[in-house]
Amino acid sequence: MKKIVAVLIAGLMIGAFAASHAKLPAAPAKSEAEKAAEAEKAAAAKAKEAGELGKAQDRAAAYYKKSTGVSMDGKKASPSKKK
Repeated sequence: MKKIVAVLIAGLMIGAFAASHAKLPAAPAKSEAEKAAEAEKAAAAKAKEAGELGKAQDRAAAYYKKSTGVSMDGKKASPSKKK
């Protein structure tokens, strides 16, 4: 009985090892329309990220100018004091 169980376990382990090293089939080739759609999608995502980056940089610059009192003409402006 123990011999049969040992042989079955060994067979299962060999099968699992063989299955884990099996080669997957190649992905199907993309058509020109799929490639163009993917490129357009990537370009739109890049433009959106660039716009978000520009807005974030503008907010950071505005906060810096507000907190340090820097004016646009290059002169040091006095920060406004709240009472």
